[in-house]
Amino acid sequence: MKITFDSNEILVPILQNQVSEKIWSALCNGTYEAKEAYWVGKAVRSGDRILELGTGIGIIASVLAATDDVRVLAFDANPEIVRLAQAVVNANGRTNVTISHGLLTAGVPRSFQFFKRRDFWMSSTFEDQGPYEEAISLQSIDVDEIIAAGGITLLVMDIEGGENELLCNARLPGVERVFLELHDHLYGLAGVKQIMSAMAANGFAYDPRGSCGACVLFTRDLALREYVEETTRAFA
Repeated sequence: MKITFDSNEILVPILQNQVSEKIWSALCNGTYEAKEAYWVGKAVRSGDRILELGTGIGIIASVLAATDDVRVLAFDANPEIVRLAQAVVNANGRTNVTISHGLLTAGVPRSFQFFKRRDFWMSSTFEDQGPYEEAISLQSIDVDEIIAAGGITLLVMDIEGGENELLCNARLPGVERVFLELHDHLYGLAGVKQIMSAMAANGFAYDPRGSCGACVLFTRDLALREYVEETTRAFA
């Protein structure tokens, strides 16, 4: 099938029996990741080096990779979904995307249980989130090491609640923008407040021009000022 997001037409070579009924329905009616695909386009710029956490079936990675002169490094903790994501990326000729299996967190690598669910977008490290099909053990990877090694400028995340721990503890060296989906149903407004405070302390501002509801863009102060100056010049 094909899914169109604005000017991006994404081929999705996935069979109905490879995903849950709910996800298949979202793919067929065009609602799957539609909001995220639109708003992430406000975050990406030509020349970005992008780290995507929780790539799912690779649709957002394929959208990001359509921008000129970008490279995307994508991770997902679900090995079966990584294989589907690779098929989507390959079908769309996105040779500037590298997809890996892994769980990235802040700080020293440690062991986690990752709970795979039929609706894979609900898979997470939270056991009490609901029924799961399988629990797999993973050794985490330090997100800051990956960011530094890859010269990452844009961090994109949809990691089903894991953003709270990560953003409250990671340094994010060199990252200019962070785009994520909040999951307040998992950590409440207190968790949202923690994220906002941690990002502000790390030099990031909430950027309303690239945010809508749970889809939130943070821009580091220096990059924000440069963006405003560029926009002002463009319309002068």
